Parts: sequence; C-alpha cells; structure tokens
Amino acid sequence: MNVSSLNGSSSGNQRDTFTTAVTKNVIVTALCISINYVNGTLVHTFRKHQIFNSNPRYILFIHLVINDMMQLALTTLLHIISYAFYTINVSFCIILLIITILTTLNTPLNLASMAVECYIAICMPLRSRQICTVGKTYILIGFIWVASSLSIIPDLFILIATEPPRFFHSRRFCARDYVFRSNYSIKKRNTSHIVCLVLVWLTLLYTYFRIVFAARGATLDGKKARNTTLLHGFQLLLCMLTYVSPVFEQSLHYLLPRQYLAVRFASYIVVQILPRFVSPIVYGLRDQTFRKYVRQYLLCKVSIRNHPETVTTSTMRVTVKQG
Repeated sequence: MNVSSLNGSSSGNQRDTFTTAVTKNVIVTALCISINYVNGTLVHTFRKHQIFNSNPRYILFIHLVINDMMQLALTTLLHIISYAFYTINVSFCIILLIITILTTLNTPLNLASMAVECYIAICMPLRSRQICTVGKTYILIGFIWVASSLSIIPDLFILIATEPPRFFHSRRFCARDYVFRSNYSIKKRNTSHIVCLVLVWLTLLYTYFRIVFAARGATLDGKKARNTTLLHGFQLLLCMLTYVSPVFEQSLHYLLPRQYLAVRFASYIVVQILPRFVSPIVYGLRDQTFRKYVRQYLLCKVSIRNHPETVTTSTMRVTVKQG
C-alpha cells in the first residue's frame, strides 16, 4: 500500500489556502466520524448479542469493521497532520505508518477469509460447524495479522540497517515513500502486493464459481452467498485502488493538469474513504438478522421489550393507581 497517497495537502511548493485547507479537513473529519459512528454501532451490536459473537461469519465481519475503523482513523490523522504540521518526528511517523499499513493489508486477506467461510457453509454444510468454529476463526484472524506483518516488518529492519541514527530524530513528511525509501523495500513491496492480490483474487473467483455451481441458483442461501461473494469482490476492487493510486492520479493530472491539489484530495477520498464506506453495507444493511438489531442502536432507539425492568415498573405503577 502506498500510504503516501493519503497525504494530499501539498506537492512541491504548491499549498492550499487556509480556507481550502480547513474545508478539506472538515470534510475528511466529518466523513471519518460518520463512517466510524456506523461502524461503532455495528461493533456495539455485535458485543451485545450472543447470536453474533458465537458465529464465525459475524466474527470475521466485525474484525473487518474494527480494522476499517483503525485504518480510517489513522489515515485521517495523517491527513490532518500533513496540513497542520507538514513534517513530524520520523520515529512517531514510523509507528503511525506501520499500523496504517497493517490495517490496510488486512482488508483483502479478511475478505478472502469471509469468501472461504461462505463457500464452506454452502458447499460443505454438514462439515461447516466442525471446520468453522469460533476458536479457529480467532486463530485465522491472528494469522491475518501475522501475514500482514511479514510484509512491513522487514522494511523496518532494512530502515534501521540503512539509515543513520539521526534520521530517526529528524522531521519528515509522514508518507511511506518518504520514510521507507530503500530501493529494496520498494521492490519487495510491489512483489508482495502482486502475490497477495493474485492469491486473493483466485480465492474469490474459486469460491464464487463453486458457490454458483453448488447452489445452482435455486436456494435462497445460495443466492445470498453468491451475492455476498460478489460484494466482497467489489470491496476488493475498491481496496485495489490503493495499489494503483499513482496511475489513477496521473490519469487525473493528465485530464486536469492545473488542479494538482484537487486531484490529490479526490484521490484520497476515493482510495482511502470510499472502501471503508462499503463494509457496513454488506452486513449492517443487507443482513436481515444484523439489521434487526442494529437499527435501534443506530437511531438511538431503545425498545421497551428489551428492558424488562421498565415493563415491570410500568406494570407496578398501573397496579398502584388501580388500587
């Protein structure tokens, strides 16, 4: 992931005016708060109801939601820092970048895992409860974080080995290309991204066609699984924008050569924020079970039947009055 694409405040000597900078940061912050409010409501719903936290499918989904919340909060923070301070301490920047890159790399791996879970549930229904257990799901989530770490931790060791100590105390523009600037790191990053994307896409395509052939378009569960896998593919397409963001920006620069800063900001919105907006829709709005529970929290509504003590108190008051 080229996290430098999230910093759209400046390039060379070009800087936004104060009013424009404030407007952009207000827009980004508002989008971040809105999306994370919805995601936070999904997490709260997941924690409150046993039906979700004992189901591997929802566990993988809520991990994706929490991962997106972290990624969106950090990219928004880096975006604001790029305007407010422009340069920050390299050591602090490295911590922010590593967590941001990890959460960004987790997304395609999590999507592939969710597609495999759908495939097992539809194509191997008799064995799905033995294969997809809660314990194995948490182990899989741990494996996702380890696999993502293997992509960025070597870059940290290369940085320590190749840069002098004073570099870590200096101030730099906080972007991956400005910090992890070794040629070996760049080549390794591109190779690992290609391998990861190929494996994830092969997984999605394999699971989708197996679900289609197994369900044969006849059962409702089969259709839902097929549509969900297609949505995962759409999410992955959005995530891939991070990989091709330089090409995406160059195309926009060609069409709008005098709007460099506007292009960078539009690229940030499309690449970093839009993919985070899709995740809540997949289960938060499409899934009937999740939607039934999340609606009352999302709209800050409290149902009386969910609070028996309220019903008891009301009944007692009526009894007293009648007496």
